[in-house]
Amino acid sequence: MASPLLRSRSALRAVFGSQTCQRSLCANRPRARTIFNFFRRSAKPAQEEPVPLLTEDNLFHPFSKSPFPAIRARGEAIQSLAKCPVCTSSHCSTHGHTKSQSLAVKFECPDCGFPTHCSEEHWMADQEHKKYCSKLREVNEDDHDLRSGRKFREFEMPGPQAYEEAISFANWDVFWYTRGFPSMDTERSRRHASRILTYPLTIGSILHQNSGLTLSNQRVTPEGSRSLAALRTTLHVPPGAPDTEEAGAAKPQIRIFILGARAESSLPPHVWEQLCMLFPSCHFHLFFIGPQVSLPKPANSPPPKPPNKSATKEDTVANQSVVENVSTTHTSTDTVKQQEEDKPVYVPNVYEPPTPAPIAPLKRTRSSVELYGVPSYTVPYTPQLTITGLQANYAEVHAQFQDTFDPYTDAFFLFSPGFGFPSPNSVSELDGKPYLQITSPTEWGPVMPALLATRCAIYVTGFSPADVERDIRSIETAPDVACEFEWVITPGENAFGSEKWEVADFDPRVMVKTNWGVWGIRGKGREVRERSSFRLF
Repeated sequence: MASPLLRSRSALRAVFGSQTCQRSLCANRPRARTIFNFFRRSAKPAQEEPVPLLTEDNLFHPFSKSPFPAIRARGEAIQSLAKCPVCTSSHCSTHGHTKSQSLAVKFECPDCGFPTHCSEEHWMADQEHKKYCSKLREVNEDDHDLRSGRKFREFEMPGPQAYEEAISFANWDVFWYTRGFPSMDTERSRRHASRILTYPLTIGSILHQNSGLTLSNQRVTPEGSRSLAALRTTLHVPPGAPDTEEAGAAKPQIRIFILGARAESSLPPHVWEQLCMLFPSCHFHLFFIGPQVSLPKPANSPPPKPPNKSATKEDTVANQSVVENVSTTHTSTDTVKQQEEDKPVYVPNVYEPPTPAPIAPLKRTRSSVELYGVPSYTVPYTPQLTITGLQANYAEVHAQFQDTFDPYTDAFFLFSPGFGFPSPNSVSELDGKPYLQITSPTEWGPVMPALLATRCAIYVTGFSPADVERDIRSIETAPDVACEFEWVITPGENAFGSEKWEVADFDPRVMVKTNWGVWGIRGKGREVRERSSFRLF
């Protein structure tokens, strides 16, 4: 005889089993559409990740066989500009050319994909190529990865920092961890992320009170400590106070003047917003000033439409993760087609970086031509960040700012200004040689004395140790600059320089890293004492 407990279990099983069958039958029936369903919003389908054009194990391609037109065009530009290193060396007696033969690089290295030599024979004879071949292959794969169409997790920027969470500026790894960035699982992700963040992080790592540049490691001088202390009284709140947006209601605006701006002026504003995240209680106004500043596209200009649809998909996918609000509509007028045919696919980097392409206008972008008298724009991106771009030499607009500078709220940043390079525009009347850019009347000649007169800190970066040394030697001999400045930050490596190699098109052996080093100066202070008219001696 079954126990009462077993009988109750069997009864429950029978009841719930019948209910389960009824549910399964109801689930198989077509759902009846009631009148209330007409007013119900349909559920949005989950957004699928884009299918990559190239996989992780298929990123290497010789330039001439690349699936992307821009990379193929760059290979052609290198072939037209670069010279074979074996032909130009003094040890080419056994591999000499006749006068009718060209010295241009036409042979692509099978290991790195770059055009590096005029022939396979010279490629095999060049023992120096092994030193930089691996770096060139790294650049090749990085460029293809940016256009591969995968989702770039490394470009996902974190939001505001919690008040109780401190940020460390020891190096990229510690910063990304303490700031809450997605995990950088590969060296390629590190290179991509550091390349776009090097500009705002170089500024933030210098000005922040947790900066790795200190008196103890001799990167900051006593004069520099006083200069940074003045800025930090405005950048930070008093000890113990919450560093929030509300705490900055009564603070003055921090103005950062980025002179000679090029690529940094074309970065999306949300990348520059990361600078505001480091100083939650500050209001920043960034001024990009220079003849190569990228301006917004005119409102009435039609968006570009390349003649080949497949080329459009391949070449624009690299920028989809970092560029905002880019229109995808197309027009088919004859005028636009003519402009597209004339537009080069790739602009070679010959000694001077090319002017960046126009940026996409944002919702609140407005023209500032009437205010500054030069091609310019202003966009109040967030309550904490305003961006202004002026496409002019700083000497043309200095008069509009010279009476407003304050070392407590203003600072200058010059990213790789090229002080020590010869001027392409100015030539000395005495010997006919070009001026250095630090003394050229059309470049930095009239600018540096004006900056030193403001007594605001001037921070300069260089793309290599040789570039930093070249710039410092030039300012130590330039008239009206030498003996007129004092050190704020001693020359040295920048912990937040880009980790990606940039290759020169005129010589693939020339490779640099953006913002490799950093140093800073300010105008020399002079104490003036009022001498009494009554003197005993």
